Amino acid sequence: MIGIVTINDYDNYGNRLQNYALQEVLAELGYNSETLINYPYSNTKVKFILRQIKNFKKKDGYSDNVNRANNFKSFNENIKFNEKKLTPYASDKKYDFYIVGSDQVWNPIFGRLREVDLLSFVRPSKRISYAASFGISSIEENINVSNELKKFKNISVRENKGKEIVKKLSGREDVEVVLDPTMLLDAHKWDSVIKRPKVKMPKKYILSYFLGDNDKYMSKIKTISAAKDLKVIDILNKNSPFFQCGPSEFLYLEKNAELICTDSFHSCVFALIFNKPLVVFERNQNIFSMNSRINTLITNFGLSNIKFDKEISDDNFKLFGNDVYEKINIERQKSIDFLKKSLKKENK
Repeated sequence: MIGIVTINDYDNYGNRLQNYALQEVLAELGYNSETLINYPYSNTKVKFILRQIKNFKKKDGYSDNVNRANNFKSFNENIKFNEKKLTPYASDKKYDFYIVGSDQVWNPIFGRLREVDLLSFVRPSKRISYAASFGISSIEENINVSNELKKFKNISVRENKGKEIVKKLSGREDVEVVLDPTMLLDAHKWDSVIKRPKVKMPKKYILSYFLGDNDKYMSKIKTISAAKDLKVIDILNKNSPFFQCGPSEFLYLEKNAELICTDSFHSCVFALIFNKPLVVFERNQNIFSMNSRINTLITNFGLSNIKFDKEISDDNFKLFGNDVYEKINIERQKSIDFLKKSLKKENK
């Protein structure tokens, strides 16, 4: 049995989909797994009791939009959870291995990179990270983080910058860059959890999915949509009927779009999986740049042509070539091999 330690964000498509994907990949490799529920306020021993009191009435993390929350809850039924909340005081006896990842489990801006996220309660022989992400390009040196990283049996990260950070902090030369778990499942597997949104669907549309501010980009998107006679589905617009979509409905919208415009890493991933035309925009936000994830994707698979450059044109409606999928298959096998190697028990 394997314990998965990841971010439990019940209002984020990518987070739920990567959680499901890792569970399914482990199952394909012959392992049962459970996702361990944890939150930033309970992932460190520092002021632990005070943090619990302060967050005693904290909500479960689902959206206030009832339909959206129900769609996320429906998708979560695909994931096996251990309902007992994980803390740094936990025992490591239940699971043969603990895997931290994927997603931004090591992003200190999000209150991560603490004891639970570094599996400090787990003996070193059971500690594995899979596609763990810092989400940012650099972090300050921290002796506690450095010491904990050194104890991992095996470490893999999702971005090239993440590999540099771990090497700088721990001196480790054995860190591997692997695919996000969502990329380890093919389109056929994802079809098994797709649901058509229960709203009126346009015949043809552009999917707009921005986690940052998209105001400066929407005029460009609307210009090309008018020229191509396409509707625009702005999925994170709270006034849109599509805001109620959960992860399964999000997959449907990705798979059936004529074009995807996004600043989201996971939106890029599913455009690749379903081979959909894609335009990637720089994320506009007031915190540290989080573009390293998409930059790794673009660099590793030779996708520089998908980056937004002043205008959206006919060239942006082209599908990905076989060379991209040949590269993905190579990296997919490397990622699976990392998991197989990491999950081998050491001889005592």
